[in-house]
Amino acid sequence: MAYDTIMVFRDQFKNHILPEKIHILNVAFLVPDMRREFGGCAGNIAYSLAMLGGDPVIMATLGSDAQPYLDRLATLKLGAEHVRLIDETFTAQAFITTDLDDNQITAFHPGAMNHSHLNNVKDAGAIGLGIVSPDGRDGMLLHARQFHEAGIAFIFDPGQGLPMFNGEELLAFIDQATYVTVNDYEAQLLQERTGHKLGELAKRVQALIVTRGGDGSLIYADGREIEIPSVRPSALVDPTGCGDAYRAGLLWGIARGLDWQTTGRLASLVGSLKIAHRGGQNHVFTPAEIGERYREAFGTSIG
Repeated sequence: MAYDTIMVFRDQFKNHILPEKIHILNVAFLVPDMRREFGGCAGNIAYSLAMLGGDPVIMATLGSDAQPYLDRLATLKLGAEHVRLIDETFTAQAFITTDLDDNQITAFHPGAMNHSHLNNVKDAGAIGLGIVSPDGRDGMLLHARQFHEAGIAFIFDPGQGLPMFNGEELLAFIDQATYVTVNDYEAQLLQERTGHKLGELAKRVQALIVTRGGDGSLIYADGREIEIPSVRPSALVDPTGCGDAYRAGLLWGIARGLDWQTTGRLASLVGSLKIAHRGGQNHVFTPAEIGERYREAFGTSIG
């Protein structure tokens, strides 16, 4: 769970950063536009999953500045029983400055996220399906092992945390997981780190999902490669959190035993609805609206 502070610089970075002076870089950007969003994979995924009709259980860490996020969880009726507060730390947060060309300079402070290993999967009780998304390194390693040892099916979603692990560690994650999901860039890095092609890695799990932005997604499952089309969004506003929205759709479909084509299409639809709104938690829909939009997009019902 994290706070995202997003600032807009009404010019182009290239007009203020001189390549020949990069070794003595000292720049300041006036950012008259600024907003703060609630984010982090746990918060974003739970937000969309709850709107689908799921019952998400958040396990994460927040710092001493947690109260605004806790208030939001209460408003959304999302439980915080397994959200651990870490004193004398800040909640993880990203500070993102964007210029008029959509280039970004980001500083990320992990803060309380570094203490995620203090949480224990068994404390959450009867969990039927889990996901290990980007978090503190020790926490990701521990929680994958705990899910595996408890016999709980889970998705390994390394995301931007993938570079923290070597090939041997990534293979261990995959062998413990039931499903793996990555974007196309992460898929390439995963192959380079492990020395295995995607088709080979897919044989080690029930399904391996690769998202490809506007090009849709590809699901390796049951010895097949299932092409999932993207859903045309009403507007292209902000991709932040689209992957998390997609993963909420995956979790919902898997938990209900839907076939992979339906699950992938649902996930694609939820990601499309998110991209039309700023931030990872500002899109709104009901299960009924999702069903209607699904029929409009694919000509059939969810099931």
